Amino acid sequence: MALIGRLFVILFGFLGASLVAGMIVVGAMLYPEFSDMGVEPIDPDALNIIFGFGFIFVSGFALLPALIVVLITEAFNIRSILAYALGGAAVGLACYLGLLPFDPGSMRFDGIVRRHLEIMTGAGIVAGLVYWVIAGRNAGAWREPPRALPPAPRATP
Repeated sequence: MALIGRLFVILFGFLGASLVAGMIVVGAMLYPEFSDMGVEPIDPDALNIIFGFGFIFVSGFALLPALIVVLITEAFNIRSILAYALGGAAVGLACYLGLLPFDPGSMRFDGIVRRHLEIMTGAGIVAGLVYWVIAGRNAGAWREPPRALPPAPRATP
């Protein structure tokens, strides 16, 4: 029963982390447009739609690498905030490199843009921290036996 509850917490943590990472990616990609003094403010409804697409994009690409990180941390009871930040950075890096063409002849990725790599890695770090806040602090706790309740005091006649 504890495992089923834990799966829901993991799912909620992943969705929360994906939402934050999507907002960071969209905000960072739109920032050069925001910094131009001649640009009008963006309509809040349009911004919500853009954030929604960012969430869908990040959650779709990050599902498999994030699942690997979650399985490792759950299996080994890893609850360190640093582990989740590094895992998030690895997931962000994997998502970015997964979008780039790989040249097997030269054994390197073609077309790496440093700013985009930094944005995706930074969004992964923040997503890892958000996941830690929601679900990672209790990784592997579902395997521990429940604590025994103290005996009830006896009523004296």
